[in-house]
Amino acid sequence: MITQNTVITIVGLGLLGGSYAEGLAREGYRVRGIDADPEAVAYARKKEWIEEGSTDPSLVRGSDLVIFALYPHVFVSWIKEHQQELKPGCLITDVTGVKRKVIEAVNRILRKDVEYFACHPMAGREFRGIAYSDANRFRQANFLIVPTKENTESAIETAKQLAEILQFHHIAVLSPEEHDQMIGYLSQLTHVIAVCLMNANDSTHLAQYTGDSFRDLTRIAKINENMWPELFILNKDYLIAEIDAFERELQMFRKMIDEEDTEGMKQKMIQSTERRKCFDR
Repeated sequence: MITQNTVITIVGLGLLGGSYAEGLAREGYRVRGIDADPEAVAYARKKEWIEEGSTDPSLVRGSDLVIFALYPHVFVSWIKEHQQELKPGCLITDVTGVKRKVIEAVNRILRKDVEYFACHPMAGREFRGIAYSDANRFRQANFLIVPTKENTESAIETAKQLAEILQFHHIAVLSPEEHDQMIGYLSQLTHVIAVCLMNANDSTHLAQYTGDSFRDLTRIAKINENMWPELFILNKDYLIAEIDAFERELQMFRKMIDEEDTEGMKQKMIQSTERRKCFDR
């Protein structure tokens, strides 16, 4: 259980790590922050989101809950190199966007007296860095908890409490397989489509003519090129399956246009309109 006396450390003060720090500090919790970039630490200190901050991993000592807001490979590397700094009985969690391989890698090397519960806040943005942090975004976002057989009930309850403290819109519990299959469609495929749409045509000269539809569809094409390739590769089985399904649907629609199948296109549009209603909040 998280109380006002719980010592919480966030490792990685980027967009999500900074947003966690802001949200927890706003609710009166004691937060420390660690980041390789001293400017990110200084920013969080200036905003009074953290009580202590450092570039030194040893600041994690004595923490009851450690939140890792790092790229997957950096998270795993941190555990390999610095887990001796974690106190016995410590709980750790993450924000990574893929789960099966990350959970497997972390649990393979993690000390038995430290428990890892996997989480995924669906609150990323097309921007990066602590300057774009905003805990208010959580109020419209979903929080995914991804337990395994290694997790205790108390750890899962802590995950739910964390989401409630940060005021997430909705909390869901999924298996690692369910999470990665879902994320392959809802998040990763959409980013692939946005990137490909921007690169399919050297369209920059058309910027003065564009409308909201193009801007809406390509917003996430402003993408973190250091993070997303890793996420795609870690989930390539599910993502490639979704790309294949999308290609089949696109070819079907191309055929209807070529054959001037107005009724077929109408039916596809009616179906998409009805399905889209389910996503309106």
